[in-house]
Amino acid sequence: MHDLIPAPARVEGEGRCGFVLDEATTLTAGPGTEGTERWLRSTLGAAFGLPLAPGAVDAEGAASAPNTVELRVDPSLEPEGYRLGVSPTWGVRITGGSGAGVFWGAQTLRQLLGPEAFRRAPVGVSGPRGLAAMDIEDGPRFGWRGMMLDVARHFMPKEGVLRMLDLLAAHKLNVFHFHLTDDQGWRVEIERRPRLTEVGSWRARSKHGHRASELWDETPHGGFYTKDDIREIVAYAAERHIRVVPEIDIPGHSQAAISAYPELGNTDVVDTSALSVWDTWGVNPNVLAPTDNTLRFFEGVFEELLELFPADTSPFFHIGGDECPKDQWRQSPTAQARIAELGLADEDELQSWFIRHFDRWFADRGRRVIGWDEILEGGLAEGAAVTSWRGYGGGIAAAEAGHDVVMCPLQQVYLDYRQADGPDEPMPIAYVRTLEDVYRFEPVPPGLSEEAARHVMGTQANVWTEVMQNQDRVDYQVFPRLAAFAEVAWSRLPAPEERDFAGFEGRMTAHYARLDALGVAYRPPTGPKPWQRRPGVLGRPLEGPPPIA
Repeated sequence: MHDLIPAPARVEGEGRCGFVLDEATTLTAGPGTEGTERWLRSTLGAAFGLPLAPGAVDAEGAASAPNTVELRVDPSLEPEGYRLGVSPTWGVRITGGSGAGVFWGAQTLRQLLGPEAFRRAPVGVSGPRGLAAMDIEDGPRFGWRGMMLDVARHFMPKEGVLRMLDLLAAHKLNVFHFHLTDDQGWRVEIERRPRLTEVGSWRARSKHGHRASELWDETPHGGFYTKDDIREIVAYAAERHIRVVPEIDIPGHSQAAISAYPELGNTDVVDTSALSVWDTWGVNPNVLAPTDNTLRFFEGVFEELLELFPADTSPFFHIGGDECPKDQWRQSPTAQARIAELGLADEDELQSWFIRHFDRWFADRGRRVIGWDEILEGGLAEGAAVTSWRGYGGGIAAAEAGHDVVMCPLQQVYLDYRQADGPDEPMPIAYVRTLEDVYRFEPVPPGLSEEAARHVMGTQANVWTEVMQNQDRVDYQVFPRLAAFAEVAWSRLPAPEERDFAGFEGRMTAHYARLDALGVAYRPPTGPKPWQRRPGVLGRPLEGPPPIA
């Protein structure tokens, strides 16, 4: 039985040795697979201390030696599909429908070679690594297999983002939803608006915990990505066939921007010059004013971001649209005048007008807008897609109206939610969502018509970082549940009640060893030890209890 995650569509094996990875192994890359060739040398080559020298090819471009890993593109396969064959006659052959398919096949090869293949550097002499003769045929169920990472509540340095992209790729996830702005911080450099990062990227104190009653300390928190950082992140993702979906959250969740540029707020209702970057969690009442000045301001922001996120790697721009309280608009003479001028019925339609403006603006530049399901309120912009987070309802309504949808309901795939009941879980919030709960998540809701179901582009897991102060805390919340989510997004699983969770748990035994090799501070399957619950050491397991002071 294989221990691959996500589970492939078909695995057939002969049980005898079909290939040995050693110092004589060569690597042959056909057209369109050069990126995967480089990746294999930087991962397998580095892990095993092997050169993986370029292999000889025959007159037709095929590998001519048996001890070869051969990479090919075959357009007759589905774009992200692949075939992986291991044979004593010709070695390892990975054929994909595109460069992406070849890359996913290479990820499977890495898993087959054991946890040692996931080390960052060789330790001692590895010796040859044998593989059984086998044939694998595989391809994804969904084209959108993603994870949203919030870096506004707690900033993750660039190196941590690059590491997370590697972890997404290892699980065959292909969308990185990059939540860059919120009330608690603005995280991307905009040259024409320098105060967005000079002022908007830092809050004066740090909150600990999720509840309103919990404590702050006076440690400032902040940080932002320079334009060069963003270019590096986008290029790194593209090499791993991951699309980056940047999010600039408007018209709500905007206090960081308003604190930097008070004229963006509803100045006829609130003294916005007194606002600072918000230092707590929840829904903030301060929202953008629906003025021409606001529209021009964010058009300028998006013009700079279009250059950082090219169309081939970022066809979608996420503009938030969630949790936008409309009390200030109800009180604002300026907002009410705008409603009357446009002939709108109410404040919900005013938000829809705001979203429609940017839908047209991005469409004119060859991009598509996507937003949280609140953008349905007041009428959905014609070309907009929806990330359905408040359950299935918004996604169902959007899909039945002919709009594309990404299913990410908080009840199933919010990975900041606690993983067990009781006091053992650090900073417990919201629902308990176990590994099995995530594994039994079904992205296409029952009862959706066949035509509407075609608008479900896929699914993503969301990671909000209010209680995740550092990389280890993110690891602890995300893993191992992201592995279960990845199988749901990639594999063609049966109905939730028919899924073999026991079999998945068995395969996870091997996968925990891979995560260990990668240094992932996952939640242990048996739960944290008492000393792992102390503030400051949550996440990566310690070797034993802390020393006595």
